[in-house]
Amino acid sequence: MKHHINRGMWAAAWLGMACLVPVSTASAQSAGMASPVAAMTVPSGIVTASAPASTAPADVLADVLAVKPCRSKAAIAGLDTALPNVARRLASNETVTVVAVGSSSTAGAGASSPAFSYPSRLASELKRRLPNAAFTVINRGVNGEIIPDMLTRMDSAVLAQNPDLVIWQLGTNTVVRDQDAAPLSALVHDGIRRIRAHGADVILVDPQYAPKVIEKAGAQAMLDLLAGAAHDENVALFHRYAVMKSWHDAEHMPFDDFITPDALHLNDWGYSCFAHLLGEAITGALPMHAAQAPGTALAPR
Repeated sequence: MKHHINRGMWAAAWLGMACLVPVSTASAQSAGMASPVAAMTVPSGIVTASAPASTAPADVLADVLAVKPCRSKAAIAGLDTALPNVARRLASNETVTVVAVGSSSTAGAGASSPAFSYPSRLASELKRRLPNAAFTVINRGVNGEIIPDMLTRMDSAVLAQNPDLVIWQLGTNTVVRDQDAAPLSALVHDGIRRIRAHGADVILVDPQYAPKVIEKAGAQAMLDLLAGAAHDENVALFHRYAVMKSWHDAEHMPFDDFITPDALHLNDWGYSCFAHLLGEAITGALPMHAAQAPGTALAPR
């Protein structure tokens, strides 16, 4: 039987947890949400700086994708580059630290609660897919940032966490503000190299397929810039734009099924499906029994 989200039930559960756990405000306040629960360990061993999925009743979180299935072609949603550092950490039974850095769609703008931001949902996905592994997922999204802003705080907000994997969502605000993408190419390359020099794997996440993005003339230039940077630097790229376009075009989903009324940010289902497919892509890129060299291409899917 399909269920529907009982927001009152979730709110009571989350407020109860908030009374017991210290609160961290940076990402949630910038996204216009209530403050998320600070970093905490849940029974699975996953730690997240946003409210972990376990702070909401399990059936509430599961029901989001049960009501509307989450699908995308593997050729669109998969990663073309391996994640060797993550693979080595898992092979050594060591905790994998994942830092998600980006703007408001990383912070969780549009979600009904911090538990529905994509980093929180990704923590749940990784736990489900790799139940014997330990992950720390840290949300370093800040509302309204553009690429230079993210580079300014890369050392203090991201690299200081000693990440094994950095998921860098970028480009949307440049597009919606009608700014030229071309001058940012060198900055994107620099950011990737700084992360790699720190010993972490990198996944770039391109802009969302949403009305306020696709109406802009500069959208394709940003997509091309990020695809080129990922190719040149031999890092992974999650094609969020193409994935969401497939929801709209191939699955015939109206925008309001996965985008909020602001015509830009994802809703609970959108973030949940994004995290579901990203978790699938990450685990699919892991050669679990043998580490690969950085930039090693995966076998065709």
